Amino acid sequence: MASRVLLSVQEALVSFGGAPVFENLTFHILEGDRTCLVGKNGAGKSTLMNIIRGLKELDDGERWVLAGTTIGYLQQDIPLKAGQTVKDFILEDLSEENQTEAFTYRMEMVAEPLHINLDDRMDQLSGGQMRRAALARALVEEPDILLLDEPTNHLDLDVILWLENYLKGYRGAFLCVSHDRKFLENISDKVFWLDRGSLRVCPRGYSYFEEWSGALIEQEERELKNREKMLEIEVEWASRGVKARRKRNVRRLSLMKEERDRLKADKSAFFKMMAKIEMEGGGFEGSSKIVAEFIKVHKSFEDKKILDGFSLRILRGDRIGILGKNGSGKSTFLKLLIGEMDPDAGKVKRNKEIEFSYFDQSRSTLNPQDSLWRTLIPSGGDYLTVMGKTRHVCGYLKDFLFDPATARHSVSTLSGGQKNRLLLAKVLADPKSFLILDEPTNDLDMDTLDVLEEILSAYQGTLIVVSHDRDFLDQTVSKILAFEGDGVIEGYIGGYSDYLEARVQKDKPQATEEKTGKSVSLSDAPEKSAPKKMSYKLQYELEHLLDKIAGLEKEIEDLSVVLEDADLYSRNPSVFHATSERLEQARVDLEAAEHRWLELDEMSSSLN
Repeated sequence: MASRVLLSVQEALVSFGGAPVFENLTFHILEGDRTCLVGKNGAGKSTLMNIIRGLKELDDGERWVLAGTTIGYLQQDIPLKAGQTVKDFILEDLSEENQTEAFTYRMEMVAEPLHINLDDRMDQLSGGQMRRAALARALVEEPDILLLDEPTNHLDLDVILWLENYLKGYRGAFLCVSHDRKFLENISDKVFWLDRGSLRVCPRGYSYFEEWSGALIEQEERELKNREKMLEIEVEWASRGVKARRKRNVRRLSLMKEERDRLKADKSAFFKMMAKIEMEGGGFEGSSKIVAEFIKVHKSFEDKKILDGFSLRILRGDRIGILGKNGSGKSTFLKLLIGEMDPDAGKVKRNKEIEFSYFDQSRSTLNPQDSLWRTLIPSGGDYLTVMGKTRHVCGYLKDFLFDPATARHSVSTLSGGQKNRLLLAKVLADPKSFLILDEPTNDLDMDTLDVLEEILSAYQGTLIVVSHDRDFLDQTVSKILAFEGDGVIEGYIGGYSDYLEARVQKDKPQATEEKTGKSVSLSDAPEKSAPKKMSYKLQYELEHLLDKIAGLEKEIEDLSVVLEDADLYSRNPSVFHATSERLEQARVDLEAAEHRWLELDEMSSSLN
């Protein structure tokens, strides 16, 4: 039996500030649809949601809603009312006849896994708790069409997994915007893709979207090339002159010029869409492979155990992802690592040569009164150094999806997501040899995530990432530290998918080993069932490491030959010193590359 149409928009024209956002916009939402909405920053996702909600009027076209259909929305900005409890907030817009026992049961059922207390006051909640309260309200109302805008922000992984299962059993239709690719893969059976003013519909879930959209892009590229060839033929004809100025030839010449303008605009839009940010990774000096070490560290707060005889060795070039529930010890671990906190017992040793770059999710290092420009260049000027390259501040801001016209605006005018982007731009412009990112994906869109992944794939230092974004962890790290709570910490080789597979195996009934969590060796992580394949970025890195190793070996050989010249120092001391320094650094780089190749090769072998 065919599903009923709940909402339909036909041939709509939608403008903003006199400029069209959508033309000929047509889409339908059916009963039971599980749709994700994707598109570049500024593509119109919020506008589309407002059209569905009836908050944005159409300049032309038709919006139709089935009689009696209810539409719910995950609130982003919550107006606070003095003394209002979480329960009162959830019940606020619900009529008394709908406040049944079933509704009360559903409210309690949702509140527990979201870790919110129905009796708490809204004006005393943290930002993350308020967002979970808003999510609880949206879920328990159970509208026929539920609109979810970044529902996984500020949620722990266990809560995200619960939300996935909840949405899989949701009785109504929903449309979801999220930067969490794994979340979208697990909940969707349809994709709305906003692309350059048009809405394209992928008939399957997000797991199929990359293949489907890639085929469309390839087709568009072929069509552009064919149009370009046809235009070349027309240009050649036009170069012969318009014989006798006959009307049909004049018309043909006019059409050719119009097509040339259209082709130019279409090619520009296409290449702009396909543009990628390219970053060069910087090498880091240093002779020791060990950058930090925890030795039998204990840390507690009152009766709450955080670290219990914890030992860990972090090596140069390690790429470690950290995950766990709120309060499990992730932030404490980071503060101990960078020296902001001391252990109760045990020792934390740090390599004196190591410098930290730290992205703090609280964004405490941003001055609200500074402009975006001054934030990136505190000393003044127009240019900054980005991973060894000189960049104009406006061009660098564009990499992080800022309009250069806003470069002189103050930080206080930015949204939470924009502040995250600005702080990332600041930290990643010149990352030190040890980069720590604490929840960098919160409030980011997919475009910024792609930029961040590109930069991190080129980064050659030691990396620690705290994140709840599973796909992001799979793409950026090769080891996992899982903070399970009560001092239990476990290490795994691979990304989040590897950790999840290992945990599934460990949780099987026949598994009887007791978790100790006191000592973690990421090089001797527990065995686990092999995932299907390595991530693309890790595979690419592995394939190119042998060339890098061979290049370094050849460079070391050549530099050694230069230094064999006994008269070099007396003849040219500056060349002698430069060659000696580079030879030492090349040896360090070679050791790091060989260590990394062995690590990735071991991972690849376990998958084959």
